This record gives sequence, structure tokens and C-alpha cells, in this order.
Amino acid sequence: MANQTQQLALPAPRTYSRTDFTALRAFVQHITPAVIARRYYDPDDRAVSPQAATPDAMERFLRTMLDDLVQLALRHGSAVLATHLKASIKQHGSAKLTAVTLRMVEQASTLAAAVPAPDHGLGLWFRPLVTKRLVGEGIHTLGQLIAYCNSHGGSWWRSVPRIGPHRARVMVAWLRRHERTLGAKIDADVDTRPLAPASDLDNVVVIGGTVEAPLLAPFERLAIPTALSGEHGSNRAREFAFIRAQHDLAAVHAYLNRYRDRSPTLRVYTKEIERLVLWLVVVRGVALSSMTVEDCEAYKDFLKAPVASFVGPKRSRASGRWRPFTPDGLSADSQAYAVRAIRAAFAWLTTVRYLAGNPWSAVTDPATVTKEVSVQVDRALSADLWALVRRALDLRCGNQLLNETPEQVRQWRTARAAILLMGDSGLRREEAANARRQDLRSIRQVTLAGAAKKAGEGGAAQVEIWTLSVVGKRRRQRTVPVSAATVRALRAHWIDRGENFHAAQDDAPLIAPLVIPATLTARAKHGNEDGDRGEDPTEVQSDGDDRAQAKKAYAPDALARLVRHGMKQLAGELLREGVLSHDAHAHLLDTSAHAFRHTFGTRAVARDMPIDVVQRVLGHASLQTTSIYVRAERQRMLDAAAQYYSEDGG
Repeated sequence: MANQTQQLALPAPRTYSRTDFTALRAFVQHITPAVIARRYYDPDDRAVSPQAATPDAMERFLRTMLDDLVQLALRHGSAVLATHLKASIKQHGSAKLTAVTLRMVEQASTLAAAVPAPDHGLGLWFRPLVTKRLVGEGIHTLGQLIAYCNSHGGSWWRSVPRIGPHRARVMVAWLRRHERTLGAKIDADVDTRPLAPASDLDNVVVIGGTVEAPLLAPFERLAIPTALSGEHGSNRAREFAFIRAQHDLAAVHAYLNRYRDRSPTLRVYTKEIERLVLWLVVVRGVALSSMTVEDCEAYKDFLKAPVASFVGPKRSRASGRWRPFTPDGLSADSQAYAVRAIRAAFAWLTTVRYLAGNPWSAVTDPATVTKEVSVQVDRALSADLWALVRRALDLRCGNQLLNETPEQVRQWRTARAAILLMGDSGLRREEAANARRQDLRSIRQVTLAGAAKKAGEGGAAQVEIWTLSVVGKRRRQRTVPVSAATVRALRAHWIDRGENFHAAQDDAPLIAPLVIPATLTARAKHGNEDGDRGEDPTEVQSDGDDRAQAKKAYAPDALARLVRHGMKQLAGELLREGVLSHDAHAHLLDTSAHAFRHTFGTRAVARDMPIDVVQRVLGHASLQTTSIYVRAERQRMLDAAAQYYSEDGG
């Protein structure tokens, strides 16, 4: 019995993810366990990465994994590999592997390679920074990631901060390779190819199809079928035209070109005209230059209830799932605005003699209700809530929270600078985004003797006052005061940008993105041609230290998203800390960038700033608009008095 050959019984091997195999390769190449834990795992999340909690735990895990793979290789590998491993074990006590022999061991130990499953956490397969960005959007598992991609379409990555097209392409390709084991498929229009520029002819869509299944595209990408191009439209003027447009699309481009220096106006006019063009071609089958009054009235009815195929959730204009209308529908005011915008476009086309007449001149606007109050001052933060928000921002910007990374702290400082610029100076989001350093000036102001006495000095005192010149609505320039707290916040933001706040500047923006997103548009905007490299999701390097040193500002919408995201995050954290009521929590969740402008208006009136001064700071054309803040503050006083009297029993 003693001389009989016996088979060694081994326990079933544990399974390892692709991240584990990548970490083991680094370990074999003598990279320290501490570096491996930070690079491939999340040491702070012990629920997801318990093996990376400490350097010792990381080393034990990797050595155990190496032993498991060697035992599998001895059982399933070639005779040559087995002989080599046995000799190494006999000589060193354990197998000493090189990068080459490790690759051979991996191939022989396929039983230890885990296969992706829909309920697997993202941390098992993706790097920590990538995982954090996805988890921040509520995506925790591979199944949820597939559902998110399918619901958002080809440009799903645009909704996730710092997930650019290259990284997205790698991730989608990886998910497609594992569709069988995941039991779910990525939709065909979630493309793995990089998005082509909007100017690329291959990206142009000839709109058409049926009402139930239309081919739609935003204005910058659409082409109109020849039969509906308007080259021979029935309303085309026969005499000499002032523009060279040969068809309707060219004529509309000529009209919109008038607003090329007024981005907000250009954006809304483009939206209204592209909706009309899509409806004309797909639903009505009429050229724009052949519209009659009956067509205009039919479009008015369409605005009230667009067909389902024209409606969809908000998506990137580069996405194939983009739709011209959102599920919320258009209010009566929005319908009336659309008619007025289209009427103005047709009036211009008639003036330049592209059209013989304007059919919209015979069409009335949709009926609307004149609101008693046009400014939504109820969105303003109360004095207590505004003070709480400022304290919370200062706490996070000072890196006083242990769970905040340096990258998150820098982002908080950017958001604080934007919030204070709007909340202490009453700026609109477009004005804050377009504000430039050269327009921010320091002025030495002589104060009254009373102010000097507060400082313990005799006579008059000098204080530093900052002012900012901005260009607001209707291209009107105005000067607004800037608080000392805002200036301090801007200085901190400029330090994060690596720029000198007090150096001579020409047109540097006051607020600029710290990181260039890995998108074609962003790289072109900032002059950065370097993209992500890598073919495996676990191998894609983070671009967290890629600073945007170019003198480019935030787009107004991007700055608004930064502020809104920060307020939502702040609301949740303050509620969990027990310092925020549920009503205040709901208010902060609904706080947009524009709400801080209303906050300034109500606070300025409450502190007895003259109403005409408030009007000039806010840039209101009418004093009547500014007086709404006075009524709002008076109503708040009456509410407080009613509460006081009710508690007093009188």
C-alpha cells in the first residue's frame, strides 16, 4: 500500500477577476503591495476590496492566488511547465515566476478565471476611479451598467463625469465579449466606435421615414430629401433675393448666422426651427418654403401634443436617441414663444426676398395666461439656509472631511466660487460662466468715520472693494459688487488651476474646469490631442491629473450642472448629518444655479439695499421686476408675524 501511487486531492480553486490577474502581474514585476492596492483596488471600501485593506493583506491575497494558480498549472499544464514549477518549488520553497512563466501559468489555470455575472459589483472588473464615477450615477453592478447603456444609447458616457468616448468604447467592447455569461446584450446603437465630428459628412442624417418610425437628427446634422428641399417651393420669391440660398436649409442657416455672437439666442432659435423642419418633412411632407396658413395652424396643434416618436428623454444631440421634444411637453408659454420665434424667422426670410410672403403673419399666438408674478422668487434660499450652505461649502473646500479626496475638494472649491459669484453678486449663470479676470477690479473705498470707529481707529478708513463688469441680457454691460468671501473663493480656485490670481491677465475666465473630459469636443476645445489608451477596462489609466490649463471657460449649462450636482450632494450629506430638515432638503434638491441670483435679490432687499441699486446690480430692465423681491420679503415678514401671533394666543 505504501508504494502505491496516490492522487493528491486539492480543494476547489477560488475564482479571480481580471483585476486580480492584472494585480498579480504587477506583483510578479516587484511592484509593492501598497501601490497595487491603490492602483487596482479601493482600499477605503472594505466591502468591495477587503484584500486591499492593508499592504500585508494585499500581499497575502496575491501570494495565495499565486499558489492557487501554480497548483492548477501543475494539474492542467504541460509536462514542461510542470517540471519547471516543481524544480522552482524544490529550490526556493515556492514557485518563482517571471512575466513569461506567469503567462503560461495563467493559460493553464483557466479554471480560476471568474466569468462576469450581472450581479457582480463594478469593483471586481473596473479600476477604483472608474467604479467611483459609475457608482456616483447609481450604477453598482454589471447588469445595471448594461441597462444604463441601453437606456441612454450610443453617447451614454456623456452622462457620467470623466468617462470619455475612448474609455466608453473599451468598456462596451468588453461587455459585448461577455454577453453570453452576462445574459444580457448591449443594444446595437450603443456603438463602440468613436463619435465622428459633427462636420463629418458620414455623420449627416437624411431625415424622413414614417411618423411611427422617423429618421430624426438635430439641425447641425440633418439633411433634407431633395423633393422637400424647397428649391422649387411655391412660396419662393421670383425677384432678386438678397441671399444666395438655393434651398430652405441654406436659407435657415443664413438666418441663424445672424445670432452667431449671441449663443443663448442662437440655441433657442435653432431648437424652434429644427422642430418645425422635422415636423414638415416627416409628418406634413411639405417644404418650408411651401408652407400655408393651414400648415401653420396644424403645427400649432402639433406643439400641444407631439407624436410619441418625436418625444424622448433628454439625450446628447450626438446620440441616435435624441428627440426634439421631452416627455414633459410644452407649456402654453413655450408654445407661444415657438410661434413668435418662427414668425420672426419667416419675416426675415420675406424681407431678404427668399420668400414671397410670411404665412405666419396671419396666425395668432397660442392663448396664454399672464402670470401675476413672473419671477420665481420662492426658489431663493432663506437667510438661515444660505448661511448653512456657505458653512458646509467652506468645510468641504477646506479638506476638513476625511472622506473627501483632493480631487473632490478641488471640485468643491470650483463649485463654491461659482455659487458665491451668483449668490453674492446676483449674476446669471451665463454671466458667471463668461466672467473674465480682467473685468474684476479692486478699488480702495473711503468709508465714513462710523465704520472706522468699529475698527478702533480715528477718522475715515479705507477698505478694499471689488467690482466686476459683466455683459448681461440684451448685450448690456453692468458693474456688480463682489464680496470678499467670493474673492477668497476665486483665489483658492485659481491656485487649484495653477494660475496666479494677481498676475496681469487678459481674458482668462474667472471660473474654468480643472480637468479636460476625454471627449472629442473637449479635446478640440482645449487643444489636447491625447486620449485614453488601453484595450482592457482594468488597464485604462485615470486622467485625474490632466489639468485644463487652456484659457477656456465653462459653458453656462456645464457650470449649472456643476452647481446643481453639488447642491444635490450637499443636501443628501446634510440630511444624513441631521442638520437639515426634510423641507430644507427638498428645497436644496430643487435648487438650480439661477436660485442663487434670487437669493441675492431677497437678501439685498431684506438688508435695506435701495431698490434702484438692487435693480442695477441684477440688471433688470424694469423696476417693476425688481419690486417682486420687495413683495416677497414683505410676505415673508407677514408669515413670520402670523406665526408669532398664533403662538402668543393673540
